[in-house]
Amino acid sequence: MTRAWARELAGWIAAAAVSLITAATVAASGRAELMFRDGDSLIVAMVARSLHSAEKLDWAMSSVLFLPESAGFAALDAALPLGVNGLFAVSGALNLLALYGAIRLVAGRSRPGSAPVAWSLIALAAFGALAMTETSPSRDALELASLQLTTTYYSATVVAVILAVGIMRRMLDRRARGVGLAVALGAVALVSTLTNPLFAVWATVPLTFVLSVAALLDAGRRVRILTSSAILVGATGLGFLARIPFAAWIANTGAGYAQPELWLESITYYGGLLADRLSTAPGVLASPMTLALVALAVVRTVRAPDVGSRLVAVIAWMMPLLVVVGAIALGTHAARYLQPVVFAPLLALVAAPRVVTLPVRLRRGAAAAAGALLLVGGCLSIPRLAGAAQQSDSDLACITEWVDASGRIGAGQFWTVRLPKLHLDDPSQLVQVDHRLNGYAWLVNRTDFEVGEVSFLVEDSQTVQWDLPESAVPDRVIDCGRYSILDFGAASLPLGPAHS
Repeated sequence: MTRAWARELAGWIAAAAVSLITAATVAASGRAELMFRDGDSLIVAMVARSLHSAEKLDWAMSSVLFLPESAGFAALDAALPLGVNGLFAVSGALNLLALYGAIRLVAGRSRPGSAPVAWSLIALAAFGALAMTETSPSRDALELASLQLTTTYYSATVVAVILAVGIMRRMLDRRARGVGLAVALGAVALVSTLTNPLFAVWATVPLTFVLSVAALLDAGRRVRILTSSAILVGATGLGFLARIPFAAWIANTGAGYAQPELWLESITYYGGLLADRLSTAPGVLASPMTLALVALAVVRTVRAPDVGSRLVAVIAWMMPLLVVVGAIALGTHAARYLQPVVFAPLLALVAAPRVVTLPVRLRRGAAAAAGALLLVGGCLSIPRLAGAAQQSDSDLACITEWVDASGRIGAGQFWTVRLPKLHLDDPSQLVQVDHRLNGYAWLVNRTDFEVGEVSFLVEDSQTVQWDLPESAVPDRVIDCGRYSILDFGAASLPLGPAHS
């Protein structure tokens, strides 16, 4: 028992090191734009800050509510004396550590001849290697592993999907009734669907499909399999019902994202993203890694020693297939919907985590050497990650200092105003608007619009040309590098009606 606990603890320590190495590498690349500055990526931090301020909450969210992510970020903010970028950096590393925990659950219990801790670490290291090949600052690039390091792009849902697979495996492996596992599966499915309907697409649909086939082929376990499937489907349905009280916060249900008639355009779009990915050396390196994992999943499906192992192996290749086909069939145009393509194949490594046949002394020596390298790498990565989080931004500092000192209310468009708004002492000093000065109620607290008017505008290269009255001429323009502030002085610009 003591030895087993020691192995698990060593696994978590090594996983923390892998997480730090990966987070530091990604944060030092162009992907730092998504971790620290992207307009979409800031929503969780903005909600967490709103919770701490005790202001009235009237948020206009997308179809995703980000409940676990916001709660986790708010807890980190309360516990750690760090700036917002420092919290983003810590969140990135913790998201990877949570991924390890979910993969470890999928790997199953330790038993003679198995090495679930070692193979879980290998799976996390493979995922980290994929993330480290991704260097584009674009949110639309087909660089999906590094999205796990952000607070916004469904990191909690990724972990929840893998947890659901792990719980399902444990339920099928157990001979006795697993009431606790059934409750855990129901809770994961309910909360995950409540916060993000994509859970139903990524987890419920593929698992239900695979379990339905398994029930037809395995008469001896049919009742157990169908019961597990019913719990998953039922909890997912309850999760959708639980979204009803949050209807006022959901500015877009997501139904409009499904446009089946655009399936051909969807193929062209995703094909273009794949071509762009393969046009870079890191992309050429990462693609064979993913294909190798998918191939391993197929082999593990054929050679699976038990029903639990077969479930994991099938899901490792079936989930990406169903998600890609579904995304195209629905005519979607968003790379982030395809994240199962990079995280599901990892499960092939833990479907049957057998001990590698090597001399015991050699195996222990290799493990000790790998552990020492990881610890050194993890320790060296801490200052590197901190440095990436503390990178100065004089343009951002210029605009936040000016707005803080002005004591006035201004406005800006979505992609321009998000970052300065988050870093202000009082975020309500910057109102999110469209180019006609109508309130833009998207991923923002709608209480901001109650001011009714503003006296300056913030713009940058992403700002759409303003459509203002001819009489609206700024008294002066303040240059803040990539930002400009159009200061109208004593004049006021009225805000139009809000829309999403």
